[in-house]
Amino acid sequence: MSIDLDEIIRIREEADCLVDASQVDAAILRMASDITRTLASANPLVFTVMNGGLVLAGRLLPHLPFPLELGYLHATRYGLATSGQQIDWRVRPTREVRERTVLVLDDILDEGHTLHAIVNQLAGEGATKVLSAVLVHKRHDRKATPGMRADFTGLEVEDRFLFGCGMDYKGYWRNAPGIYAVKGL
Repeated sequence: MSIDLDEIIRIREEADCLVDASQVDAAILRMASDITRTLASANPLVFTVMNGGLVLAGRLLPHLPFPLELGYLHATRYGLATSGQQIDWRVRPTREVRERTVLVLDDILDEGHTLHAIVNQLAGEGATKVLSAVLVHKRHDRKATPGMRADFTGLEVEDRFLFGCGMDYKGYWRNAPGIYAVKGL
């Protein structure tokens, strides 16, 4: 599959900036404060969901002033969007979760099927507690479970095709410093 780099560049140039870099920074600091209040004494195991959660992890972790262990996982969903659906583990969790408090970091909670399955899987593997943190919560009613929310959320954004801060457009622009929406989508 050939990528039209001119299209990729045009998408970024024409995009609507919904949240600028300074607003993202402020949201990450608020998340860090909330996470610190909750997990500072929990000796948590933090998992970054690849690839989207990588940017959030890199920006958030330096603001968590307590000991934690870090790992990563890579999972994608397949099949119909039903409760309890299975996920395809590209990389299984890189640390043992049994009897641990776990925090899962991801870029966005859109419909949430993958995050829901990851949290359930980690709980099923014996984690004492599994919490989730996302930079962006997309506002709509198509969540994997009614009213689904992450335990920690940085920003709430309208239901559009987003990229930046870990979210991508055709594999590109995860590195954009703010949250952008594709023009017209």
